This record gives sequence, structure tokens and C-alpha cells, in this order.
Amino acid sequence: MKLGRLFICAIISLTAAIACSKDEETGPVYLEVNKNNISGKWELVKLNGNALEEGTFMNIELVRNDETFTIVQNFDSFQDIPHTVTGRYSLTIEVERGAVIDGVYDHDAGFWSHRYVISDLTVDSMVWTAYDSPEYVQEFRRID
Repeated sequence: MKLGRLFICAIISLTAAIACSKDEETGPVYLEVNKNNISGKWELVKLNGNALEEGTFMNIELVRNDETFTIVQNFDSFQDIPHTVTGRYSLTIEVERGAVIDGVYDHDAGFWSHRYVISDLTVDSMVWTAYDSPEYVQEFRRID
């Protein structure tokens, strides 16, 4: 009889534990930073922790197979006339910093102004922190 009650209590406790664990919210699932996982279209949503001014935007498309990018933005143009630039990017993995992305423009000013450490990559978002200026942080949201 005691063994039966103990067994029933154990089953009830196990059921309660399983039910509680389903209610707990799981945190974001972080992905490995590689060309496959960053490939796609992304929208800049925050710059240094602040949302972009209304009407201002920057989108970047990263193409995995040929390591190219296309940026469409209106930071340095009239807001109703976006500026498009293209080029090539490279992604390297450094032991101390992790995944570092940099790029060169096809027809404009040469290299990107910074190399960036990519972190907090999920299916829907990622963070780029300037390699040489850690206070310069860009947060992106996937749009494709």
C-alpha cells in the first residue's frame, strides 16, 4: 500500500514538473554564425540602441553563394530617393572575437568603414558590433 501511494505521488510530481516546464518561456535559440545562416535580406532596426528616425531605412541582402551584398538605404540621400550599393563581403572566424564580416563596394568608396563582429544571431535577428568601435552597434531584423 505504501509503495502504491509513493508511486502515485511520484507520477503526480512528474506530471506537474512537465506541465510547469512547458509553461516556462524558452529564450532565443542562437545560431552558428556562418554564410548560410546570415544569407538573406535584413533591415536595420536599431543603431546604437536607438530606433531609426521615421522615414530612414537601410536594408542589406547577403548572398551566400557568391559572397555578394546589396545595400539599399537613404541615410545619405533624399529620403524618397534611396541609394543602392553593391559589393562583396567576407566572413572569417577569429578565435578571440568570433565571426567577423567585412566588405568592399563595387563602385563607391572602397572598403566598409568598419569590420563587424556578428553576435546574437537567431532566425529573425542579428547584431553587428564595429570591431574597432565597440560602441557602434547595429541591430538587424530578417525581412525575407
